[in-house]
This record gives sequence, C-alpha cells and structure tokens, in this order.
Amino acid sequence: MMKLGLLTAILPDMTFEEVVDYASEVGYRALEVCCWPKGKAVRRYAGVTHIDVDTLTREQAEYYLDYAKKKNIEIAALAYFPNPLSDDAETTKVARNHIKKVIKAAALMKVPVVTTFIGKNKTLPVEENLKQMKRVWPAILKVAEDSGVRVAIENCPMSFTKDEWPGGNNLASTPFVWRQMFEMSPNIGLCYDPSHLVLQGMSVNKPLMDFPERIFHVHFKDMQIDPEKVEEYGRFSYPSLWHTPKIPGLGDVNFPKFIAKLHDIGYKGAGCLEMEDRSFEGSMRDTKKGIQQSYRYLKTLMD
Repeated sequence: MMKLGLLTAILPDMTFEEVVDYASEVGYRALEVCCWPKGKAVRRYAGVTHIDVDTLTREQAEYYLDYAKKKNIEIAALAYFPNPLSDDAETTKVARNHIKKVIKAAALMKVPVVTTFIGKNKTLPVEENLKQMKRVWPAILKVAEDSGVRVAIENCPMSFTKDEWPGGNNLASTPFVWRQMFEMSPNIGLCYDPSHLVLQGMSVNKPLMDFPERIFHVHFKDMQIDPEKVEEYGRFSYPSLWHTPKIPGLGDVNFPKFIAKLHDIGYKGAGCLEMEDRSFEGSMRDTKKGIQQSYRYLKTLMD
C-alpha cells in the first residue's frame, strides 16, 4: 500500500520531533527526512538538517525510528540533493563524501532509500557528463550495494534560474540518461517527480510503464506553465521566467491519472509532498495551510 508522506525541506526551522509531531497530526504516514551537512544553504530548500548523519550513533538512530513509530510515521527515505558532478572541485568532494554518509546512515536506521541527484557539470555536454557519471558513481553505488540501500535519483534538471541555465546541475532528467544510469547498478533508480516531465513537455506517465522496477520513490509536486510567458520568452529561456511550482492540484500535472498509473504498476513505496509553492510561503501559517491542503487533495485520490 502506497503511503502518503512529506519531504521535510519545507520545515527547516522545526526540529525532527516537531516535524514528526506535525506530520502525524495532519495525517501523513511517511517522511523523507533531510540530512544535509550542517551549514549555510546554497539555494532554496537546501541545507536542511533534520537528522545529522555526521554525528549519528546507533542509539540516536533507534531513537529517531522509535519516535516516528510512536506517531505512526515511517521514515521512508533520507534526503540530500547536492551536485556531485559539479565543475567546482570542493563542491564535488563534499557532495560525494556526504552522500556515502547518508547511505550508511540509512543502513543504520534500516531506511530503504536515499534520495539525491546525480549532479552535472553544466559547462560540459551531456556526453561528457555521462562519462564523468560512470567514473564517479560506481564507488558510491558500491557503498549502497554493500549497505543494502537503494539510491533514488530525482529527475529534476536543476536548470530553473539564470545561474543554473542553460546546462543545469542534474544530468538525470531524461530516459536517455536513465537507461545508462541504471546499467551501473541494480541499486540505483528514480525519485520520480512528475512536474519535471511537464517542464520538459514530456509524458508524465509513460516512464512509469517503461521503468516500473526503477521507481524507488515518488515526489508529489505540481507545476504551472504560463503560455503567455512562453510566447514572450520562449522555451529556450530559463524556466523561472515562465513556470511556477505549485502544490498538487493547482498546476498542470493530472494527479488522478498519475496516481492511478502508480497503482497500475504496483508501486508500494512512499509518495512524498515536495512543497515549493511560493503562494504558501508568506508565513508558517501559510506553509501549514499548503501542507494540509495538499494532504486533503492527495489523500482523496489515494484512498
């Protein structure tokens, strides 16, 4: 049975316990818990640390699991979304080392999935990035295989803003890349977000049928594309000019059909709300309103 969950990035100022309490109160039954290294965020929704894997002990791992279980919450995934293929050497070093730490923490906590990015050097073409991926990622995936943890790569191009455009900071946004990515290990799959297919003008549901065994985790996020702004700026401009992230049901993703297709392929993992809708970020009250509205909408479709 698919569980409705919440990605904790939208609640950066809450403690782990506060997030669990609130999610449980709303009705969510799973969490995708952010595990960034402690420090300054490099972008919105990054740098959130609800579990610090750098200092995690077995006792702490058991505490987190027990606390969540008492609130009827499953920790479905640990999350960390850096750029391990960046053109900046220090960025790649930190990212690769910390991904391995998150994988080992997931194993310690008996959490089955780590969600992350493949990364990308936006100064190089796709072909060169694929070569770099095949050099860098086998060592990371060996840790995942040895730990019994699956790595779910989000299909986000990370090319929304002027500083990310045009190459983007995540290679794994298309089936062409996924096929080669999957060849590296049975432990690598997708953290599947339908909104990123809408962004690229692609089918939301076809990849579910093409790669059902590689859908390791799901993000519920919507996206609204403004046709008038597309006419003004064109699709070759950076997407922040013509698209807006929305909570589920308020954008262009057909969530009834998407969730029906997840049921069709027998998906049994968590579907976690990834909330990046600026309309619900004016205050904590607004944020909670968005989280609760999303829960009511998605729960109706999943029951």
